[in-house]
Amino acid sequence: MASDYTDRVKAEILRMGADMVGIADVGPLKDLESNPPDLLDSFARAVSIAVQLPASVFEMIEDQPTPIYSNGYMTANRILDEIAFKTALRLQSQGHSSLPIPASQVLDRERWRAAVSHKAVARMAGIGWQGKSLLIITPEYGPRVRLVTVLTTAPLEVDVPLMNRCGDCMLCRDACPVGAIRGTNTKDHYRDRAEAIELDKCAGKLTGEFAKIPEVSAPICGICIKACPFGRKLKKARGGI
Repeated sequence: MASDYTDRVKAEILRMGADMVGIADVGPLKDLESNPPDLLDSFARAVSIAVQLPASVFEMIEDQPTPIYSNGYMTANRILDEIAFKTALRLQSQGHSSLPIPASQVLDRERWRAAVSHKAVARMAGIGWQGKSLLIITPEYGPRVRLVTVLTTAPLEVDVPLMNRCGDCMLCRDACPVGAIRGTNTKDHYRDRAEAIELDKCAGKLTGEFAKIPEVSAPICGICIKACPFGRKLKKARGGI
């Protein structure tokens, strides 16, 4: 049965080191901009995979990203790329064409576009909802996650998008050092990024200042992530290692 197969695939991905995994129907995602434009045409499902970043990494951030956050960010991307690579090969070995999309590969630096939006896939896959910062907010870890996508023809059961729970909260908007976050909410997703954020302001700060910080060397921030109340509280311990 498709549900049993889906459960086995998800369990294997979690064993590889993922913290969350969900399945999206590619059909509705075909309205998204992709690179190349026909990227999604050969696939029926998109597997969204998330790993959390240590919450304490963000608590060290004050008014700029830190070298420790930069390292955590890049480490999470490496882990995700490895999980996606292995997942694609496992699905391929079972007779299903599969393509891993790199976790943090920007193909258009003028418009800040990747091959496909990991955030859009994650929302459709039930990983989390789209917050006012445009980031995916997960119930368990808030926006303190990184994402990767595997496109596949495997007959996987799709998950359901989550309800937006940001409500009237404006903490990410108020924390943004350049006022790029507009503070507008959405029931499901924004039709255009400009509805939620002034991307030029955000990208200008990241590339013009933060990426030039010694030992950071990446266009990252983390300030709005720290401000989000979701994921700030640590879960109670369930046993030692």
